[in-house]
Amino acid sequence: MANFSKSTVPQFSVEVYQNEFLPEGGREVNAIVTVTSTGGGTSGGAPLTGASPASTAPGPNAAVVIMVDCSGSMDYPPTKMRNARDATSAAVDTLRDGVAFAVVAGTHVAKEVYPGEGRLAVADANTRAEAKNALRKLSAGGGTAIGTWLRLADRLLASADVSIRHGILLTDGRNEHETPEDLRASLDACAGRFTCDARGVGTDWVVKEVTGIASAMLGTADIVADPSGLAADFTEMMENAMGKEVADVALRLWTPVGVEIKFVKQVAPTVEELTGRRTEANARAGDYPTGSWGDESRDYHVCVQVPEAGVGQEMLAARVSLILPAADGTSQVLSQGLVRAVWTDDMVASTSINPQVAHYTGQAELAQVIQQGLEARKSGDFDGATAKLGRAVQLASDSGNADTAKLLSKVVDVVDAATGTVRLKAKVADADEMTLETRSTKTVRVKK
Repeated sequence: MANFSKSTVPQFSVEVYQNEFLPEGGREVNAIVTVTSTGGGTSGGAPLTGASPASTAPGPNAAVVIMVDCSGSMDYPPTKMRNARDATSAAVDTLRDGVAFAVVAGTHVAKEVYPGEGRLAVADANTRAEAKNALRKLSAGGGTAIGTWLRLADRLLASADVSIRHGILLTDGRNEHETPEDLRASLDACAGRFTCDARGVGTDWVVKEVTGIASAMLGTADIVADPSGLAADFTEMMENAMGKEVADVALRLWTPVGVEIKFVKQVAPTVEELTGRRTEANARAGDYPTGSWGDESRDYHVCVQVPEAGVGQEMLAARVSLILPAADGTSQVLSQGLVRAVWTDDMVASTSINPQVAHYTGQAELAQVIQQGLEARKSGDFDGATAKLGRAVQLASDSGNADTAKLLSKVVDVVDAATGTVRLKAKVADADEMTLETRSTKTVRVKK
């Protein structure tokens, strides 16, 4: 964990959107918490120090391990392996000078491709050239055991004295050479130690495996249906990784006696359930992980249940803080906001739904009904699939989520978006169905 001074950490702000008014006896309080980080994301892995300009030159304050699937299926077609090599080369080219890095070949075992001997290289013109030369030797053969890739990446990343540790993982197939329990154990062991973006190339991999890896590792997941798109995707992923300035930021939720936390979830830019990831900070507060930050903004939905109270009473329902832990066990409060509850007999005030809360409740439902609709379709429940995917079309239309609406139109024929009237398409390309499932949790912000 990093130990940054206040003057060197990007500026965080917390804004709370809610309708604090409850009817007499009302107990559920919902709030959307917008967290924004500014002033970071510009040094590309340079140390966040407040000393002289010389000390802020790019240095190994970030470490990245690229995990490339080299299983036998990567040879079908042969262009897939070539595209993976080219994409990894493009990612290596995107590394900033001074960033520590390594490349791992993943099959039923994990092998170091570069630099080897359990080390990380430090990016410069020479090491980038050496890494790209080593990549030319990559060939396909063997099985798939992703947990072994993650554990090797963890060992390599742990060897670096840096604050930002990141992985990029590419797979084209099913994780067939270890049990789901083995993969889960690896994810549990690595979670919180580094973040990891995961990509599935082609259409022979399992969406829930790849999205589950990214979710556990607080990274992004996506499909690259056409392997020729890998280089652009890897470059963008690495650019985003190079823009991270601060790691291990936690969303701390303090609640008074008698208040019960119903859920905490990220709702933008993607829906991510955080409720079960709480770690206790003290008797009344718990921390929820948010991963690494650069210049960006994210939204969180907090729902708590307060004790009953009469008209005219008010209380602090929760306090939300952004916390940066330090290596010495202390922590720094980066910003905070308050969630309130006020009981009123004004029916208009107490029954009004905050626009942000309503919007993100709909976006969370959108992600859920897409996944339920696709599951129903796969199982042959076409009536259920039509109903769920129709509701998804309606929600996407209402919220202005044009990207998801476009993906849905590849799976259903839209008769009337406003009412959610749709017909299932008789034939759907695997890539279209997998893209919809993979990107189902992507959200849009409230329309202005």
